[in-house]
Amino acid sequence: MEKIIDRIINNKFVLIAEVGVNYYDIATKEGISNMDAAKLMIREAKKAGIHAVKFQTYKAETLAAADSPYYWDINEEPTRSQRELFKKFDSFGYEEYCELKKYCDELEIEFFSTAFDYESADYLNNLMDVYKISSSDLSNLPFIEYQAKKNKPILLSVGASNEEEIDLAIKTIRKVNDKPLVLMHCVLEYPTPYEHANLNKIITLKEKFSNKYEKIYIGYSDHTKPDKDYEVIKTAYNLGAITIEKHYTLDKTLKGNDHYHGMDPIDAQKIISAIENINSIRGKYELKVLESEQKSRRNARRSIVSSKEIKAGETITADKLTYKRPGTGISPQKINEVIGKVAKIDIKEDTILQPEMIG
Repeated sequence: MEKIIDRIINNKFVLIAEVGVNYYDIATKEGISNMDAAKLMIREAKKAGIHAVKFQTYKAETLAAADSPYYWDINEEPTRSQRELFKKFDSFGYEEYCELKKYCDELEIEFFSTAFDYESADYLNNLMDVYKISSSDLSNLPFIEYQAKKNKPILLSVGASNEEEIDLAIKTIRKVNDKPLVLMHCVLEYPTPYEHANLNKIITLKEKFSNKYEKIYIGYSDHTKPDKDYEVIKTAYNLGAITIEKHYTLDKTLKGNDHYHGMDPIDAQKIISAIENINSIRGKYELKVLESEQKSRRNARRSIVSSKEIKAGETITADKLTYKRPGTGISPQKINEVIGKVAKIDIKEDTILQPEMIG
């Protein structure tokens, strides 16, 4: 299994399915256990070609105060308290994540989870190869530093933050950790209207921080509803987001939590196919002739051609030459190497000059 951080370093597209806690609702819909629902989502992600599945690890009491108002679309998720919402989805602990990690390894899809407290940051350490830090913790510098000291690569979401905050978070990480760091542009609005996606920020993140710090990569954590042709994600990729993280569900019609702006396995397959097509179109970076152009190059370019008959021993002058297709003779680039030379043989009018004809 190719690790996502290796793909990122090698400039290969990475699609991360943000399972989060959506498996709770899938379990209810399917009439199965939460664990079976989580595994079902992992299986379907693998089938779709997704590179990694990411969960969210927290306990409601340590994450949100009792007085913690909502910040999501209550038409989609009617719960009005953060703690009340999170309490519905916080039953998994170390043993459950161990089981999910083992299952992911068996299927050869990478597992990791966002830790929202110190305890989970500790016990997840042996279960994953990369840490993901939520935008909501971007200013939680003590917690950022604590996770960075685990000395693993980090995906850092930078939603709802300004340049100074991002820079301070990076400096906090770099004090104790020199591993690859992926800055994930996102918009902390659920769902994000397309006109709020603000994808040009991807370019700015790259310009501001990739040159300032070593081993910085850029990604995008998407909260828009999947559009018909996945233009949001394709645009993000074209602007430089090598890593795309998107909430993931098996049923986008389910109410509540992160289903309504998530991708399903069919979306994931189409996204991966679209990126493969983009890469095919992009081609390579070298400034050289493509193999597929060689025939056209030979026939469409011009050669030096005699405009009148030239006798053997006659000096070749400019008035005796012209330039015509195909490009199978002496190139017009070498005209100064031809003028003044002597014809070795009789050269008929409209003959494509070859090196052996002159001397």
